[in-house]
Amino acid sequence: MNLHNDLLLRAARGEETERTPVWLMRQAGRILPEYREVRAQMGGFKDLVESPEFACEVSLQPVDILGVDAAIIFSDILVIPEGMGLPYKMVESKGPWFEKTIKSEQDVDGLQVAQAGDVQYTIEAIKMLKRALNNRVPLIGFAGAPWTLLAYMVEGSGSKTFSMAKKFLYTQPETAHKLLQKISESTINYLRAQIDAGADIIQLFDSWAGILSPVQYAEFSHKYINQICNAIKQSHPTTPITVFAKGAFFALAEFSKTKCETIGLDWNMEVVASRNAVGSSKTLQGNMDPCLLYADYKTIKKETEKMLKEFGPYRHIANLGHGVYADIEKDKAKCFVDTVKEFRFNS
Repeated sequence: MNLHNDLLLRAARGEETERTPVWLMRQAGRILPEYREVRAQMGGFKDLVESPEFACEVSLQPVDILGVDAAIIFSDILVIPEGMGLPYKMVESKGPWFEKTIKSEQDVDGLQVAQAGDVQYTIEAIKMLKRALNNRVPLIGFAGAPWTLLAYMVEGSGSKTFSMAKKFLYTQPETAHKLLQKISESTINYLRAQIDAGADIIQLFDSWAGILSPVQYAEFSHKYINQICNAIKQSHPTTPITVFAKGAFFALAEFSKTKCETIGLDWNMEVVASRNAVGSSKTLQGNMDPCLLYADYKTIKKETEKMLKEFGPYRHIANLGHGVYADIEKDKAKCFVDTVKEFRFNS
């Protein structure tokens, strides 16, 4: 199977590319009027996630409308806690909410290790999307990193501090490790099934990495990310892996030893310092401030070109330093994408 556009995969593997590939985190979502039309038919975000046909449709939209170099399956990181037996709701304008939370070892013992069949709707959506893409661009699969999932499962909702989740680490460390291990095994099963269904590359999102201290991050997050990457490489050695740990600038040197091809940077991570910490053996992804897309077109173009020059022509996948915000204008996002696609380094 030959992709018509394999720029992202080649960049991830460290091969030379004609130009820098580009995609956007949260590209399939509320910035697109076309997405909002589909969402209106479904009634809610979670209904959309759990409908393979509609999830496939909205995953295709950014490829057709924005011209990005990859599709990412429309899903949510919290499908794994639900597959383990901890259901969640997505509350409009507030975010995720768990009626039941994890408070004790007994609660952890009541969870199962999720199998692929427990999140079958996403696996079916990937199969549909792979067929619909017809080899145009790569398909990105993803999952949440174990610490980030634990944070939601213990806290019960989003939070600025996740103090309940951090308290859990301090007061019940053995139970925390037990939960993290169950999440890791569930995630391995899930990502393997995504690759078998057609995902060309996978990404682990550690959205709340930056709220842990370096010592806690090493113990309660990085070791489990390593475990997941090692397991995926054992079963699917040629599938590239991206790790995006928002705020974990202190872990970049350690990530250079992880069995992943690409390390995502948020917009607070300085490019040259990050490259020096990681070394030359990994591809870097990112890392434009999402708020740049509120600026005028001239500023977006200028700052995007500046970012590209800073990263250089090799081992870079252009992206924002976090997900695109819901109130960004579609044409501003397209300006960012088009600027990357039109930019060429002087030979």
